[in-house]
Formats: sequence, structure tokens, C-alpha cells
Amino acid sequence: MNAALALRESLKAHTDSLKARLGPDTDIIALIHERAAVMDALLVERWQALGLEQGQLALIAVGGYGRGELHPYSDVDILVLSEKELTAPEQDSISQFITELWDARLDIGHATRTLADCLDRAKDDITIATNLLEARLLCGPQGLFDALKRGLSPAHCWPVAAFFKAKADEQIARHGRYDSTAYNLEPNLKGNPGGLRDIQTVVWVLLRHLNRKDLPALAEQGWLEQEELDELIACRDHLWRLRFALHLAAGRSEDRLLFDLQPEVARLLGFEGDNRQAVEAMMQQLYQTLRRVSELNAILLEILAEELSPEPHPPSRRLDDLFDAQGSQLLCREPGRLGEQPHYLLDLFLHLARDSNLTGIAAGTLRALRALRRDIKAPLCEDPPCRERFMALLRHPRGLGLPFKLMHRHGIMAAYLPAWGKIVGQMQFDLFHAYTVDEHTYRVVRNAYRFSLPDRAKEFPLASLLVRQMRKPELLYLAALFHDIAKGRGGDHSELGAADALAFGQSHGLSDIDTRLIAWLVEHHLVMSVTAQRRDISDPEVIRQFAALVRDETHLNYLYCLTVADIRATNDKLWNDWKGSLLRELYFASQKALRRGLEKPIDIRPAIREAKEEAGRLLAKRAISQSALKALWQRFRADYFLRHSPEQIAWHAEAILKHQHKDGPLVKLSKHTTRGGTELFVYTRDRPQLFAGIASVLDGKNLSIFDAQVMTSKDGWALDSLVVVERDGSPVESPSRVQSTRRALEKALLQAKLPKPAQRPLPRQLKPFKVPTDVTFLPSSRKQSLAEFTALDRPGLLAQVGQVFAECGVSLKAAKITTIGERAEDFFILTTLDGEALSDDEQQQLRDALVDALAQ
Repeated sequence: MNAALALRESLKAHTDSLKARLGPDTDIIALIHERAAVMDALLVERWQALGLEQGQLALIAVGGYGRGELHPYSDVDILVLSEKELTAPEQDSISQFITELWDARLDIGHATRTLADCLDRAKDDITIATNLLEARLLCGPQGLFDALKRGLSPAHCWPVAAFFKAKADEQIARHGRYDSTAYNLEPNLKGNPGGLRDIQTVVWVLLRHLNRKDLPALAEQGWLEQEELDELIACRDHLWRLRFALHLAAGRSEDRLLFDLQPEVARLLGFEGDNRQAVEAMMQQLYQTLRRVSELNAILLEILAEELSPEPHPPSRRLDDLFDAQGSQLLCREPGRLGEQPHYLLDLFLHLARDSNLTGIAAGTLRALRALRRDIKAPLCEDPPCRERFMALLRHPRGLGLPFKLMHRHGIMAAYLPAWGKIVGQMQFDLFHAYTVDEHTYRVVRNAYRFSLPDRAKEFPLASLLVRQMRKPELLYLAALFHDIAKGRGGDHSELGAADALAFGQSHGLSDIDTRLIAWLVEHHLVMSVTAQRRDISDPEVIRQFAALVRDETHLNYLYCLTVADIRATNDKLWNDWKGSLLRELYFASQKALRRGLEKPIDIRPAIREAKEEAGRLLAKRAISQSALKALWQRFRADYFLRHSPEQIAWHAEAILKHQHKDGPLVKLSKHTTRGGTELFVYTRDRPQLFAGIASVLDGKNLSIFDAQVMTSKDGWALDSLVVVERDGSPVESPSRVQSTRRALEKALLQAKLPKPAQRPLPRQLKPFKVPTDVTFLPSSRKQSLAEFTALDRPGLLAQVGQVFAECGVSLKAAKITTIGERAEDFFILTTLDGEALSDDEQQQLRDALVDALAQ
């Protein structure tokens, strides 16, 4: 057996042994150190077998491995150190050593350097200096290793104050990569705020400052109370246990607690219940741990900043009998008094709102806040002075900025409002939401508040305008606060949340009108999003029904702002110009209906005439024959002019009239962004399975369809207008992508048989989810059927659906395509091939066919 194979089998046997011993009460420290010790023995054995111990070379463990901590599949970081340049035989032996480790499938991070080169690099690079800080000699001359340690001392490399500033800046940047929140649904156990790296940052500074790397030194130096130290160690051990199980579940180095790995990690750690229950229990415990680490990290870094600062403490400014401003920090002069009156806690956050120079809470005050939070016996909202101050915060121009952020981060929202406490760390097991319920809710409130800030006006001009015009923007903030607060209780969370909002308004002295507005917004917070994305908003009846529900412009203004804030806070990747344009179109159409009066029916004839006249004016500048244009438009049905803008109508007409191959297919992609995507126009003789074929080609080009208007002229030509985007949601802009897409479609449309959907494997992130296929038909007063369709958003889904439509003799007239995480929630307008609505039997046949096809 060769050396690499023997090494691989030894490690596999040890990994199996670790997996068998892992459980909820396992001494995780022992397992991590044992793994490092086993790795030490294997590396030293191969080092010696290759005769490398004979020379003046040192084999050194660095990074996490240098600390003697190793998870099952962690990177094994090593440094080969020499006094002088390597000889050719030494280079060959080291190369063979590294190759054997690679062949054993170890993730080896290695560097071979002279002492001088190593020290020079460390002085220039904080990451290299940090990696070497915990270096540990495995084999080789002790004198060479000691020289390395001397050269890395603060006197020669990265003085303590500079090192601390670099690590603090590094942490801020790292937190930014994770949206500065611990509450991601697939958290990174190392990098997330509150993760292992936050603990390690403190240890690194401790090691630099005191030449100590053991956490008990924090208590010995008085930086942490013994109780806080015990808490920090318990949090570290919990995160270690999770990361250890995560590696075993993944079978690889993995720090993100991915959806598909969460059930196995929960099982390995002994969480009980079915997969979902076990995962939710595990994740709620994790989020609590991350928050505790974040708070302790903030306290320690603040204390270290004060100790290492070369500047004297800034003078204090008295704010009231209890609080001072010391520089940019809010300081409680007598932390022991903070618990004397419940409203003192709210006073703390009101001072942060009122004084724009304050950017944080002093370490001692934060420590007192943490201790007091645990002793609160009754919800703060039951105390009248607290209620008065909470409303003052909501109404203050800066109250929903830093103060609300810190109230959320430090558990004061849960102490104030019992309903908030129930959603803290609550998992949302889907790909739609990126955050826990409380984090999502915080972000909705924050988004609504940001609409009031002048620097956000360019990003969301309509929402910003509406919020700045609101007489009481705090009603919007309260609706945001309550919109999801009843999740997880069972029942309709919108109705339950509306009841909570009513009770809040009554107890906080709001007027009956204001209270009912907040409750209405909470109860209907999803309706505008659903209408815009899953209804035909070019249909006057849809607009009339929505406007009737909204009732007046005040409700419409608040609902629009709440909807935008909600979608933006759900998942940063879900918001796009397409959603924004749909919401704006629905807003202005509803506003127009409300101003006209709901009792006045819409006459579509003026709308058609206006669309033609405007398109005609655009085409007059392009040398288009008016007689040819009139003849073309006579072939189109009235619906065409209602469902397209004058710009689209003009673009289509010009393309058709200038098309050289009159009987051949015409495929055009717009150069201008339409609803956040690229408009694709297909003009060809209508034929069975046309939409399915187009969808199959687009799926093969890795493009997604957002919107589709599928029409047929009076003489049998298809007029299909689709909005398509790249997989990342961006428009199709590259000239090569535009040309290759156009050519692929033209080629397919010239074939006797259109392409069928290709079967592709399910992506990793979709495998844990089960979304039953469901088709619901909605009432319609016209000769058409309206269908809501829900299914797992698998690759090629829309092409498959189009294929089923064709096989069932169903004609697709329009489609709204909405992807919500792992769910496709689409809306289709359908008719029979004769242009009639589907009968009950035909609806059932289509429903059964879709369920059967997608179950394959």
C-alpha cells in the first residue's frame, strides 16, 4: 500500500470513530484536539520517512491547526521554514511530501519560506501575521522556530494598537459580507456576526496584548466577569459542536449550515422530532448563541479599544441625571441604577435618537443592559412611561435608525413586546426568506424608515415621496412591526397580527382611525404583492377589485410603501426592476380608478384609440407607410392594444413591416430594459406547442421568463411578447447573448418539430424541499380561465407546463411568472383552442395532467 493511500485510510478510520462518538453531550474540545493530534502524528511520520528531519527545516502548524484545533475536514495549514534558501534535494523532498498529502485528499494550505522572507511578508500582511501568531512547531530545530516567534513579537511586527485596529476593521468588513446580521437562514458558523471568528478575533488581540491565548485570561484581567467568561466558553463549545457535525454531515470542509445539511446535523447532535422540528430547535438555539457571542465580542472590543487607545478619554457631557455622552458613546454613570425604573431602558435609546453624535453604547453600560434584560419580570409595554417613550421613539426622525437597530440586537424589543419575543430566532424553512422572522421584521421596519431619508430618494422615488408626504409615518412603521409578528402560532398570521395591532393601538393611546388603519395594513400586507405579480393588471376588472379593497388613496399609499419594504427585506436577491415596475403600474392604475370613482366603469375603446394614436406618432418618424400600418393593425385583436404600451406596439409593428422573410419567423430582443428584463418578441405562424418550444429553447440558453403575453392575430399569427432575464435576474445585455438567443429561437421555429423540455437534475438547494403541485382556478367574467399554479421551481418547469397545456388542447393567453424561493407561484390566462373558457371537466383534466407530469 502506498503512503498516500495508507494516510487516507487512517484518516477515514479516525473520522468514522469521531462520528460514532459525537452526540449532544460529547466533550467537543477533546475531539477537536484529538483530531489535531492524529494529524500531527501522521504528518510527522511522513516528514521523517522522507528524511526531512535530517536538515535544518522546520515543519510548523499555523492558523487554526496551529492552535491544536482541527475539525474533521478543516484545512491543514502548514509552513515549511528554513534558515536559508532550499537545496534542490530539499525542494524535491518537500514537493514529494506535499504531493503525498494531496494524494491523501487532505486540504493542505502550505507555504515554504526562509525566515527572512516569512517575517517580511508578515510585516506587510495582517492575515499572514495572524496565521503565524499561533504557530506550533511539529518537527525541526527549536532555535529556528524561536527566531520566528521573536521576529513576530510586537516590538518587531504589528504593534499591539495597530494589530487591534487592523483586526477590528477586518471584523467590520467581514460582518458586512454577511449583511451585518447573525440571522441568516444558512449561517456561516465561522464568518457570521457572532460566529467562531468573532471569538477568535478577541483571542488574537489577547494573544498580541498579553502573550496569552487562553480565554480565562479575560477574567483574570477583569475584562469579563466570570459568569460572562463561562457564557463565552459555552457558546464557543456549542459552535464547535455544530461545526464538527456539519463537517461530518457534508463529508467535506463546510462552514455554511446549508438547508440540505441541516437535518443531518440536527440528527447527529440529538435534536428530537421530525426533520423540520429538529432543525427549527437547532437553529433557534444557534441564533441565541450567535447573539450572545456578538454582545460579548462588542463588550470586549470596546474595553480593548479604550485600553489600547493612545488618546485620553474624551470629556463627558451630561444628558440627564443618569446618562452621559462620552465621545461618541452613551454612558450610564451609575449602571446599578439602570434597573430602578423600567423606563430608564427606553430613555437610553431615546438619547441615542436625540443626539446624532452618539454612535454606540459604552461597554460598561452594555454589560449592565445585558444583566438587567435577564431580570425583567413583566413586559415593558405594560408600563405607561415605557409606552410613552416607545411612541416617542417611533415618532422621532432618527428613532428607527440606530436606536431601533440596537433594541433589536440586544433583545430590548423582545423585552418590550411579548409577541416579538416569540419570533426571535424563528426559522423560516424555505429559500424565499433569507432571514429569521425577527430579523426580517426588523429589516421591513428599517426599510420603511429609510424611505423618509433624503439619500434614499433616488433608489425608491415613489415610496420616498409618499412617506415624506405622510402626516403620520409612524403608522407605517407599526404596520411593518406587526405584519409578520404572529408567524408560527398557527392560523392566518395576517389576521392574528391584525388583532395584535388593534390591541397595541388601544393600549398605546392611538386614535381609533389610526389603529384600524394599522390593523388593515397588517391583515392585507400581502395583497398588493399578490395582485401585481400574480394577476392580470392590464385587466380593468382586476384594477377595480383591488381599488375597491383599498378604498382610498391613504390606504393605497401606506400599502404600497409597506409592500416595497416587505419584499426588499425578504431576500436581497428577490427585489428587481420587474417587481418594482409591476407595483408602480398597479399603484398608478388604482390611484386613477379611485380618483375617477369606482362606480364608473372603464370604457376600453378610448384606451385602444389612445394606444394606436401614440404608437402611430412614434412610427411617423420612422418612414412607416400609414396604409401598411393600418392593414397590419386590422389583423390584431383589441386585447393586443390593451396589453402593450405604445412603445411596444410601435416596436412590434416596425419589426413586422420591415421583416424581409414574410412567411418566416421573426425574433427580436429589445435593446431597452422592460420591467427590469429584456423584451423578447416572437412573430410566427401559430402552431401547437409553440409556447412550450420557446420556453424549452430559453431554458436551454439558461434564461428565465418573468412575464408573457401570448396572443394570436385574427389570421393565425402568433404575437408572443415575453420578458426574459439571466439566471441572476439581470437583463440580457451582452450582444453575443442576444444574437445566440435569437438564432437559437429562429432555428427551432423553422423545424418541423419544436424542441421538448430537457430533463435536468434538481439543484442541491432544492432537494430538501417538497412543494406539492397545485392548480386553482379563479372566477372570471370573461371567456377565459384564470389559473393559479404552484410547484417546486425545478429547472425547465415552464417548458414542461407549456408542453402539458399543448397536450391538453389548452391555449395560453398570458402568464405572470413568480419565483418565491423554492416555489414557483405562477398565474395563467387560458382558453380552449376555440377561444372559450375551460369547462369544469377540462379544468380537472388539466390539473391532473400537470400533477402527473411534474411527479415524474
